[in-house]
Amino acid sequence: MTNRTILISVAAMLSIAMGLRQSLGLFLQPLTRDLSLQVADFTIAVAVQNVTWGLLQPIAGALVVRLGFRRLMTAGAACYVLGLVVLATARGAVGVTVGAGVLIGAALACTASAMALAVAARAVPARARSTVLGVVTAAGSLGSVLAAPLGQILSEDLGWRAGVWGFVALACTMLPAAWLAGRIDRVPLPPRETGAPADASARVALRAAFANSSFLIMAGAYFVCGMQLIFLATHLPSYLTLCGMDPMLSAKALAVIAAFNVVGSLFFGWAGARWSKQALLGGLYIARSIVLAVYFAAPPTPLGTLVFAACMGFLWLGVGPLISGAVVEMFGLRWQAMIQGVAFMSHQIGSFLGALGPGLLFDMTGTYDLAWKLGVGLGLAAGTLQLVFAAPSPPPMRRPPRLEAAPGAD
Repeated sequence: MTNRTILISVAAMLSIAMGLRQSLGLFLQPLTRDLSLQVADFTIAVAVQNVTWGLLQPIAGALVVRLGFRRLMTAGAACYVLGLVVLATARGAVGVTVGAGVLIGAALACTASAMALAVAARAVPARARSTVLGVVTAAGSLGSVLAAPLGQILSEDLGWRAGVWGFVALACTMLPAAWLAGRIDRVPLPPRETGAPADASARVALRAAFANSSFLIMAGAYFVCGMQLIFLATHLPSYLTLCGMDPMLSAKALAVIAAFNVVGSLFFGWAGARWSKQALLGGLYIARSIVLAVYFAAPPTPLGTLVFAACMGFLWLGVGPLISGAVVEMFGLRWQAMIQGVAFMSHQIGSFLGALGPGLLFDMTGTYDLAWKLGVGLGLAAGTLQLVFAAPSPPPMRRPPRLEAAPGAD
């Protein structure tokens, strides 16, 4: 029962953290008009958020070994609430950047995918790990189904500040979820599943990661993943508004992405237990780039936008269980959060460019054409490299039977 509580709680925490973060783009147009800001001012805040998140993620992962998951995740949830309060009361670019940028970025380093999947990986036996990581990622995507419509309705009826205050209320639910998920600190680590020494230091673990070519290629491709996803999360609502679409279509599209991400996360978690995780990543990046190209090549329609959202949702966060599982296979569980954080730093540098770059290009050209074309080209290149240099996953059933018992099971 303890492990089930941990998994449910960490999925709830991840769901709210990612759902709120992915829905912030809903406030781009009303916020910038109200505060007399440019699109680039808002995207700078989102870019700062992603850089802060990326830089702090490996640090948070290393601190887990010393401080434990409970302290870090609970502090991160509190920081998330504070960041949204600052955003809701912002009077200019500085407040927007501090709230939506620095504070929410720091909060995500302690509450989002890398930390949540590190918790989930410890709570289950090796044979079920990839599938469970997919389940937690899928459950974690449901936050947008609630956050996006709530934010849009409150924003339309009462103004964008009311929408952000609604997000504050949702963020408060992360506090008990993070506390309960912190029970993972009582679960002992299982025997090592790789050849690395169980008592390796952070320096030794980092040295091993940077000497591993498969890890470096995976981290490099992760850069493009971040660039594509944050481009959509930040700029799709603005793009649809510029094309004359109903503002509610943006919220519907984000909700559809979240709903179909459940299916995609479950599929890629299941597939990662059977085939090479890195090869699956390459195929995912290529498929996502093709979907982007097809959608942006023609003017949007309501039906086409929802179909596009469904396809992108299926390919959205399936990378989570694949990368988390690959890191465990290569380096084990003890330093997983830190090493995965290093890969995620690459993802967030891409997210920085995916948020800021299109905003700057739009301010200069008045269109998103160059932005989406660059995203598609880089995505195809990254996916191809990931496929060519993919390392095969070890067959899970070959692991010794003694490693199959769930650690800390009641």
